[in-house]
Amino acid sequence: MKILIIALLTIIFSLSFSSAMAAEECKDTINVKVNGMVCDFCARALEKVFGRRDDVAHIKVDLDNSNVIVEMKRGLNIDDAAITKLISDSGYDVKNINRGC
Repeated sequence: MKILIIALLTIIFSLSFSSAMAAEECKDTINVKVNGMVCDFCARALEKVFGRRDDVAHIKVDLDNSNVIVEMKRGLNIDDAAITKLISDSGYDVKNINRGC
């Protein structure tokens, strides 16, 4: 019985720890829904614009779903107005911005 309780507590602790780790990793992720991206050149243009910034760790453009996923460097952030300006100045429209995974 003691072993069963220890095993159960270990599983519960592991699940809560992994959830906390996932939430920590997601806090630096920004998902932007963008209208107007239709080709690979669109994706490369946005990758170049965001890639120039020192606070951006990685950017992924998903043309099929019209998403731009921006991963910020740990502890750094970019506000919604700056994101909107970068994308708008590149010729695209921001539909919405969501933070986290």
